[in-house]
Amino acid sequence: MRYENIILEIINASTNHMTAEQIFFKLKKMYPSVVLATIYNNLNNLYQQGKIRKISLEGCPDRYDKNTRHDHLICSSCGKLSDVYLSDITAELEKQIGFKIDGYDLKVQYICPECRRAQNNNLSKNES
Repeated sequence: MRYENIILEIINASTNHMTAEQIFFKLKKMYPSVVLATIYNNLNNLYQQGKIRKISLEGCPDRYDKNTRHDHLICSSCGKLSDVYLSDITAELEKQIGFKIDGYDLKVQYICPECRRAQNNNLSKNES
């Protein structure tokens, strides 16, 4: 596909977990005639080829990420998505389930420091 390699470069160069729309706006600056359907088609192809990761969260648009070994922290309050590099647990998972796995996608839910501070500030105000 014409835009596939450029989209892959955008994702691999990003420090964020971009949505299709964010990729579209970035690519549109270089190629004004590109349409959003082209972005979705290329993202689906890249995902099916295993060149990128798709992160799906309920109530949020899919986000796309480079295909390197890492996991994700997701704030249950604001939805912030962050990379986290944990030890690979493939061998432990295979031992527990009794067969070989191709991989896993670990998403750890937590409350980020900013939201925790905001919650604590709200509690302090309510106690006053």
